[in-house]
Amino acid sequence: MPIFMNEERNQFHLANKTVSYIFHVMKNGELGQLYYGKRLNHQPDFSHFAAYHIPTAASCHPYKDDPAFSLETVCQEYPVYGTSDFREPAISLRHPGGSSVSKFEFTSFEIKEGKERIPGLPATFANAGDASTLIISLTDKLRKLTLKLYYTIFEHSASIARHASLENEGEQPVDIERMMSLSLDLADSDFTMVHLAGTWSRERHLKERKLQTGIQSISSIRGASSHHHNPYMAFKRANTTETSGEAYSFQFVYSGNFLAQAEVDHYDAARIQMGIHPFQFSWHLAPGEVFHTPEAILTYSDEGLNGLTQSTHDLFRDHLIAPVWQKRDRPVLINNWEATYFDFNADKITAIAKQAKELGVELFVLDDGWFGKRNDDTTSLGDWFVDLKKLPEGIDALADAVRSEGLKFGLWFEPEMISEESDLFSRHPEWVIHDPERPVTYGRNQWVLDYTRGEVVDYLYERMSSIIESAKLSYIKWDMNRNITEAYSAALGEDRQGEFFHRYILGVYELYERLTEKYPDVLFESCAGGGGRFDAGMLYYAPQAWASDDTDAVERLKIQYGSSFVYPIYSIGSHVSDVPNHQTLRRTSLKMRGEAAYFGTFGYELDPNKMTEEEKEEVKKQIETYKSHRTLVRNGDFHRLISPFESNETAWMIVSKDRSEALVGWYQVLAEATPKKIRTLKLAGLEADSTYRVNGAEYGGDELMQRGMPLPVQYNGVNKQLAERGGDFQSHVFYLTKNGG
Repeated sequence: MPIFMNEERNQFHLANKTVSYIFHVMKNGELGQLYYGKRLNHQPDFSHFAAYHIPTAASCHPYKDDPAFSLETVCQEYPVYGTSDFREPAISLRHPGGSSVSKFEFTSFEIKEGKERIPGLPATFANAGDASTLIISLTDKLRKLTLKLYYTIFEHSASIARHASLENEGEQPVDIERMMSLSLDLADSDFTMVHLAGTWSRERHLKERKLQTGIQSISSIRGASSHHHNPYMAFKRANTTETSGEAYSFQFVYSGNFLAQAEVDHYDAARIQMGIHPFQFSWHLAPGEVFHTPEAILTYSDEGLNGLTQSTHDLFRDHLIAPVWQKRDRPVLINNWEATYFDFNADKITAIAKQAKELGVELFVLDDGWFGKRNDDTTSLGDWFVDLKKLPEGIDALADAVRSEGLKFGLWFEPEMISEESDLFSRHPEWVIHDPERPVTYGRNQWVLDYTRGEVVDYLYERMSSIIESAKLSYIKWDMNRNITEAYSAALGEDRQGEFFHRYILGVYELYERLTEKYPDVLFESCAGGGGRFDAGMLYYAPQAWASDDTDAVERLKIQYGSSFVYPIYSIGSHVSDVPNHQTLRRTSLKMRGEAAYFGTFGYELDPNKMTEEEKEEVKKQIETYKSHRTLVRNGDFHRLISPFESNETAWMIVSKDRSEALVGWYQVLAEATPKKIRTLKLAGLEADSTYRVNGAEYGGDELMQRGMPLPVQYNGVNKQLAERGGDFQSHVFYLTKNGG
């Protein structure tokens, strides 16, 4: 049992082989944080972990005879607004009469094996034996409110999942104005904050900043987790590297507005919080109702940032991605978007499919332009009926034709959007998100459908289900190309507009839930103008996500490197596209484009009929190579070796769990005028006492990790006979096998 309880002292200890999380009930009935970090042996008493500061003139305290006990100076577990703590709270309520003062005191606890679903929300899952869940109940007796804190510790993971719920058992409503999914007080702030930031076509770039006094945060109020800040942050010690040292990470299993912040107080303690962004949020909780926050995941590592990554990848692969897709090969696909854009017909599509099959592709995806009168991006979103002028025999006939060539068939949808020029808008203008007293802002020539309305979700479910069944779809790319403006729903009423953003994403989740439950074998890939909603919430429904609309191999090194901090490599949509690249106009070799895309889901965004015979042969070899390694890519441990944010080079590798094989990717953006005489790449994750074969040579595992693997000889101006590489945009992929493995 990984959850220990000392009932006499009201102490709780969540522990497995890796981590410990300890808290207790303080003298005022609220919860105090005692320890979170590397596993500790369980002891009968952890009271000595509690630190109550010497009182100061500035501190307020709830007990007249105990000025040393101040909520301002103790580490708390879920701080409440209104009494002697002046840091930002985890929860803030507006009670009848206008008061915002609350008092939640411990009343009971419950331990359950496994993990229950959070109603209406994506979350990690686990069966009995794989995890245990501790539920703490606290009550505001005056207001008759019950706050429950949920903690799930997994048997084989360094992660702990947390969320909270509030039940109104009184006779009057209460308004929730702030309710975080997690709050964690750390005793010091000697950390560097690591997060992922960017914009369209430049998503999830690595950023670092030293924690300072005050609040440092990342957030989104766009209605989506956004291109700009991923709902993830990590905190590392000054001496922490990729392979050693302490680090903590926090992920939010949510796809809407979020806030993730670290508040460093005047005692240099750090309060970490993550949850729904309180800006423009409120929730009217009527008597008898319960509100659940989304889930947040805490992970600890004493083996550096790679340790965090591998723990998170394992958790997501085993406890977040749908079981039907956990051990299933993802098909190598080809998408027609960059090959044709809107200019296609059935003959052009079947010609691409026929050639793609000959190259080894397994799935054809028809992108935007197959419905309504969609010849550009100004029309027809919402009209999910096939364009018979473009495809006179219908989408079903085209799907059959593609399947007759030996490929599976998939479609692009953008189900959350509507065009002003569409039949749907003419019938239901009220379905557009808008303020009835204001003009509607345009974005990409489209508006957003109001998913707080059940009839909107029902309409999209009917349309998508009909097409899934008639066309026998194997795959759906679910896109979302603009964020929400004029956030207002007439369906909610004047006093419930603060619920809009959360209810919107609940509507999106409902549609995903209904479709994936009915069609579990349809592979969904999430997309939002590229990587604008690449988050753990989406991963629950769609086991892979389009990482970015920027398919340039050089740009993708940074995008995929940053994405790897959180998301399993097999969930990162990475394709080979045409050159000059459509986003950067850069020309890179087919070799480099393929070797960057190997470390992801792998596919193509081009017209194979325009390739030379030599290029076709190379593509065949790329696909064969990827298929031979995709089980390793799916299941192996990922190691970052060289950061593109710090170097002209990038390197990473995937090592099988039994360390019998590895796939290494190395990339150099610009040529070097005077390269080093001997150039090696230090590897990681191998068995030091074993030997490995690579490129016909044998090396000791210790040698490969300490001295490094020799890289091909680089051209230096005079060594033409010996040089094995040269020029800009170099790449090499190496496959290692253990002797006797």
